[in-house]
Amino acid sequence: MTGAVPVRVRRVYDERTPQDGVRVLVDRLWPRGLTKDRADLDDWCRAIAPSKALRVWYAHDRAKFPEFARRYRAELAQPEPAAELGRLREVARTGTLTLLTATKEVEISGAAVLADLLGAQHDC
Repeated sequence: MTGAVPVRVRRVYDERTPQDGVRVLVDRLWPRGLTKDRADLDDWCRAIAPSKALRVWYAHDRAKFPEFARRYRAELAQPEPAAELGRLREVARTGTLTLLTATKEVEISGAAVLADLLGAQHDC
């Protein structure tokens, strides 16, 4: 074991589990049909989400995921998203961090890209 703290990637619609640690929504838009109470979040980090233009271009097309990930990483180098990434990195150093997204395919989501950047072994 390397001592690395796990970063998990889950759907925001999933109920909190004891393994979740800090739950952070990393989508720009609030998930449809979900109340804030039911979401059971510790934080909502909108500034780190992919831009609207990138999200619309990608449209969760599995074939576009490698290019989406490359473009998203470039967006994350901008000052505001980079600062938020640093903040999430600090949270992950203190315990388990669960990145939440509304997408049905979490393995090809922006949250999965973030988990990889955080050096995570993500639990999809």
